[in-house]
Amino acid sequence: MAHAHMPQQAPTPLPSPASAEQATLIGTLFHLWPFIWPGDRADLKMRVVWSVVLLLVAKLATLAVPFTFKWATDALTGKGSAPLDPSSWMVWVIASPLLMTASYGGMRILMAVLTQWRDGIFARVAMHAVRKLAQITFVHMHELSLRFHLERKTGGLTRVLERGRNGIETIVRMVILQLIPTVVEVSLLLGVLLWHFDWRYVLAIAVMVAIYMYYTYRATEWRIGIRRNMNESDTDANTKAIDSLLNYETVKYFGAETREARRYDRSMARYEEASVNAYTSLALLNTGQAVIFTFGLTATMVMCALGVRSGRNTVGDFVLINAMMIQLYQPLNFMGMVYREIKQAIIDIEKMFEVLARDPEIKDAPDAGPLSVTSGAIRFDDVRFAYEAERPILKGLSFEVPAGKRVAIVGPSGAGKSTISRLLFRLYDVSGGSITIDGQDIRGVTQASLRAAIGMVPQDTVLFNDTIRYNIRYGRWDASDADVEEAARLAQIDSLIRMAPRGYETQVGERGLKLSGGEKQRVAIARTVLKAPPILVLDEATSALDSHTEHEIQEALDRVSRNRTSLVIAHRLSTIVSADEIIVLDQGRIAERGTHVALLARGGLYASMWNRQREAEAARERLAQVDDGNDAPNREPPPVADGLAAQAAAE
Repeated sequence: MAHAHMPQQAPTPLPSPASAEQATLIGTLFHLWPFIWPGDRADLKMRVVWSVVLLLVAKLATLAVPFTFKWATDALTGKGSAPLDPSSWMVWVIASPLLMTASYGGMRILMAVLTQWRDGIFARVAMHAVRKLAQITFVHMHELSLRFHLERKTGGLTRVLERGRNGIETIVRMVILQLIPTVVEVSLLLGVLLWHFDWRYVLAIAVMVAIYMYYTYRATEWRIGIRRNMNESDTDANTKAIDSLLNYETVKYFGAETREARRYDRSMARYEEASVNAYTSLALLNTGQAVIFTFGLTATMVMCALGVRSGRNTVGDFVLINAMMIQLYQPLNFMGMVYREIKQAIIDIEKMFEVLARDPEIKDAPDAGPLSVTSGAIRFDDVRFAYEAERPILKGLSFEVPAGKRVAIVGPSGAGKSTISRLLFRLYDVSGGSITIDGQDIRGVTQASLRAAIGMVPQDTVLFNDTIRYNIRYGRWDASDADVEEAARLAQIDSLIRMAPRGYETQVGERGLKLSGGEKQRVAIARTVLKAPPILVLDEATSALDSHTEHEIQEALDRVSRNRTSLVIAHRLSTIVSADEIIVLDQGRIAERGTHVALLARGGLYASMWNRQREAEAARERLAQVDDGNDAPNREPPPVADGLAAQAAAE
């Protein structure tokens, strides 16, 4: 059965700075621009154009608001300042208090409607950019090596993605919907003040704006460290919560609820302190901004008041300057807020930039082509590998898995057995030597084609928090329901699934915690059966099963392995007695190799391991017989098994 993949379009890579510390607004906007102005989306480009048009019209309406207020005031006081012909209809219009008051209200409505219309049109552009960038980051996280993910905490990594996504949305919205409109409005207001009043007003406002922005800059820079501490403490608390909840059963086993609560509370206490500092510093920033602006407002109004007394200005001009300054306060206040939010957003996406700047350890070669599997023969040639340079794991490993044959790898814990499967899957690259499939070095083929050709049943099966059908279908996404159920039947789990009230639609819970260990392992076997790969890797696939269950599904595994090249990493030696060859590892080297019978006859490491396991199994059987004899007269009915049977009983 061929393995099919859903078509997936590779997202455009996002260039990122060499270091998160170098992230700036200009650099961030440079990276965001292709997503705000996407070359393949003419509809989004038109939305950007219309947003700019509406922005300009809205700002002209905004400028008209204080003038209608001035004309209404002058009309009420019986004075006017418009240099027009007294017989002109414009004089009559401006001299009408009711009409000017109505115009004032109409302009405010027009300003609000145009502004909200612009925001609504641009929303799709902003959220498209957020979505594409979040997708790129998500895909990039999957491209990073297993080493990277083992070094990171899942909760912290998801927090990086969440904060970065929110930070990108903040930057797009703040710059396009706040910063640019504010710059336009402030520029127009200064021009109007110079035209209608004189240079002294512009100078007073320019000085006020300069002091205001300088204060905002210095105060915001001071708050950056406080904000970073708050983010770090928040991430730490979130990570500890997720870590504890994922290990729910372990916490219960050791009665550690109180200890976990104290551990979480210590993190929340640090977050509480950092948050208080953040809010206190924000209050100081807002207070300083209000004081500086009030000085500028007072200075301009004093100048206009003197002008009214001397007859140069009307009461309407006094109202006008007040209205314009109050109107200036909103965008000016936005300037401070925009700067703060953008700086904080850049802090929030620092970690995302670090992730994006990190090159994947495992990459396809520039000339990599798809793996061509003709027979499925695997060869390890003088393979050397170390997770850390000073601690080598594999030391010159050479062996072959012939096409259609079954080779088992056994050995003491830490001998490097599971490392072999990780290298074959190219989760890591070899430090020396080579691994080939049908003569093709796996470093020279695409990772997608390599992994499509290999089926894996891992030692530790982790399921998605979805239905059983979803988890089995993960092996081959285009499989029909009948194919999914046939795979489950071959994995000896179909009858158990049908016992559950919801059958294949049964939810398995976080990491599959609603299923027993054996049931999770069978689901893993079923989805590998559904994938139907030419090469099969069983990494201690029956380790989670009891002896009875192991015998039940060993036949299924043998059936699945038939006519496939199979590499079996085994802990229970009883599961690999029929292997074509058994390779015994010891400290990263091949200590022995041969068939089960030949290795027992040799009386070496394999024979010693076999005898120890047989003695342990015999001891368990004797102990079980003694327990059965002692408990027979008063034996209680056995408890309902966990997993699907327990769910059926509960229903």
